Amino acid sequence: MGIVVIGDVFIDIKGFSTSTYIPYGRNLGTIEQIHGGVGRNVAEDIANVELEPIFIGAVDDDSIGEDVIQKLNRHKVDTRYMKKVKNGMGTWLAVFDHKGDVVASVSKRPDHKPMSEILDEHGDEIFKNADSIAIEIDMDQDVTKKTFAYAEKYNKKVYALVSNMSIAIERRDFIRKTGCFVCNQQEAGILFSEDYENITPEELCAILQDRIRSAKIPQMVVTMGKAGAVYATLEGDAGVYPALKVDVVDTTGAGDAFFSGVCIGLTYGKTLREACGIGTRLASTVICTSENICPRFMPEEFGITKENLAPSPSSLFSA
Repeated sequence: MGIVVIGDVFIDIKGFSTSTYIPYGRNLGTIEQIHGGVGRNVAEDIANVELEPIFIGAVDDDSIGEDVIQKLNRHKVDTRYMKKVKNGMGTWLAVFDHKGDVVASVSKRPDHKPMSEILDEHGDEIFKNADSIAIEIDMDQDVTKKTFAYAEKYNKKVYALVSNMSIAIERRDFIRKTGCFVCNQQEAGILFSEDYENITPEELCAILQDRIRSAKIPQMVVTMGKAGAVYATLEGDAGVYPALKVDVVDTTGAGDAFFSGVCIGLTYGKTLREACGIGTRLASTVICTSENICPRFMPEEFGITKENLAPSPSSLFSA
């Protein structure tokens, strides 16, 4: 059936400084508005590897919401379960410096009640034949709880990322049930109540192995921007995956694309290191442009064939 993605749709309003950014001052630049949201980005990234995911989310009941659905449809995202409601989408306002990095942002989260209603009405048919599940772990607790209940019922693996770690740290029980949890360096520091700002990938990799054993997290990946990513599993597999060197235009969506690659790889038979390789390649194509998503690829470019597209039924919940 495909990977089921559960998450938000946002409208991203982005301002880019065209000269050296001056904090607290006026900066000349450009402003653009595009479709965003972690869940929406992930769904479109997976679809752009020709894997036709199912997206569970909501949009506003207006022309902008309809535009979001139509674009997802064009990219072969299955939108049949999406709802059009008032306050269905969030808004993210961000300012970027001349290097393409976010220097300030404000967001308004959408109402998650429609998502919970979708799961109540269609949960069994959505999850029964899913290849795997991808979710923002900091979604409304009711949505998260129902998703993991269906995952256990139908023996499906859940891969999770985060957009607000201050909420996610209250979801440690759910993080322990994931097939893999992905976050960035700063978020990992919040999760484990430590400061990882000035350490090397090799140092963080050693720390991560110890922390996931203590926290009983099966697999975890931490992205480190230009320094690449580190990964570790409870089985003892761990390492550093280097980033690809590219010219940075806009880092928005790079983490979502990386997670999408990890999710794709683990769902369709790759090792965690191989999955990090897919994520690294997808992320590198996102930061080269002001778009939030990766360009189109064929699954064969990542060693995924028709035989891979029938994932193993094994799951964390089968133990």
